[in-house]
Amino acid sequence: MIFDLDDDKPREECGIVGVFGHAEASLLVALGLHALQHRGQEACGITTYDGNKFHSERHMGTVGENFTGDLTGRLPGHQSIGHNRYSTQGKPVIRNIQPIYADLDSGGFAVAHNGNLTNSRALRRKLVSRGAIFQSTMDTEVILHLLARSDQETVADRFLDAVRQIEGGFALVCLSNKKLIGARDPSGLRPLVLGKIGSAHVLASETCALDLLGADFVREIEPGEVVIITEKGIRTFFPFPARPARPCLFEYVYFARPDSIVQGRSVYEVRRKMGHQLAIEHPAEADVVVPVPDSGVPAGIGFSENSKIPFQLGIIRSHYVGRTFIQPSQTGRQKAVSRKHSPNGAVLKGKRVILVDDSIVRGNTSKRIVEMVRDAGAAEVHLRSASPPIMHQDFYGIDMAERSELLAANKTLEEMRDFLKVESLGFLSVDGLYRAIGIDRDDEKPQFADHCFTGEYPTRLVDHDMNQSGKDRQLSLLD
Repeated sequence: MIFDLDDDKPREECGIVGVFGHAEASLLVALGLHALQHRGQEACGITTYDGNKFHSERHMGTVGENFTGDLTGRLPGHQSIGHNRYSTQGKPVIRNIQPIYADLDSGGFAVAHNGNLTNSRALRRKLVSRGAIFQSTMDTEVILHLLARSDQETVADRFLDAVRQIEGGFALVCLSNKKLIGARDPSGLRPLVLGKIGSAHVLASETCALDLLGADFVREIEPGEVVIITEKGIRTFFPFPARPARPCLFEYVYFARPDSIVQGRSVYEVRRKMGHQLAIEHPAEADVVVPVPDSGVPAGIGFSENSKIPFQLGIIRSHYVGRTFIQPSQTGRQKAVSRKHSPNGAVLKGKRVILVDDSIVRGNTSKRIVEMVRDAGAAEVHLRSASPPIMHQDFYGIDMAERSELLAANKTLEEMRDFLKVESLGFLSVDGLYRAIGIDRDDEKPQFADHCFTGEYPTRLVDHDMNQSGKDRQLSLLD
């Protein structure tokens, strides 16, 4: 029996990369996107500027499928931006692939966006009423229209004027005739880092992209910061009202690659400590600790270390099949089920098994995993989640089930245990997750965006509230 274990995971929206001042800018961007392929495999795109005109390619599929060969011939220029896509707003069609580009009266401008704007529908409605014509169903296109309609004189001032009007979680890399621009939302929900390779500057979603390029890590772009990179160097701006930083906890739980560094912390080490804490909070008598690969592996190692129960690979994953969560249809995901994971009966047969996964969303996949392990001969199955119970929906770029579909939001712990058919079930506490990161949780002033667990959202949810009140309407038959 073979199963797909990524079918019921939270899904990140995108990965972004920008390079300024390098003769092989498009090649570096492609390599950076390859390092960030885990953040989206549905589509990818690269835009460059060669000093005279912009060049752009956008494709369905992965970077390796589309950006090979002599990229500097196809996409020339010393400055470039790129994007890996998993769609949360807008269908997976060519016109919704980024970077998105427009010719403005000040010159060409391209945008690549990771995240989700929580007021994009309200802004779009206003823009359409004033004559704007949208070419896509992406929230990102709103930024271009705001930029085009700004009455500021310079590109930099127009961009600052535009981003002051957007809300939600976002990291942006943008390309104009003479500038590479990076921006991060005021709460720091979506990540963005700055690096250097020789004299060239690099912007990327994660440090693992810098590592692949051989670039030196300089620093993280701060929450609410805009950096404008030109031949003269870097200028930095803080155009938003100050607010407490609330970076997303799911970068540690699931999204970031284990070899990335987030806020000075090794993602791998945080996940291992999550396993340590999980073993303290929810011990069990068992013979073997088995992680759900791949994202459950560090927490499984940590659980084993703390509990002294042997760690074994009881589920084997094929790395020749991409993450199936990027398939845009349920049919596509189901076709990948038989190619992705399989049980290791030699490890599981007759054993009391502790299964360690990174998270449980709807619970349907977890239920299939438990069934798979039992069919392989496990005597007992104890399921442990290295994240707290997911109780609330996300609106900042994580494609997650609605609250009515979330297992933990609709069942008690005992009901979940019965549904999953396990001997015991345990979730890491919110306090335990904070301790694994290395800080004490402050209920009065949350240090992270933990809304999926607590319901405490760090920003207004303009579009959601408008929809709940019945004031929203379908924007397009193609949306």
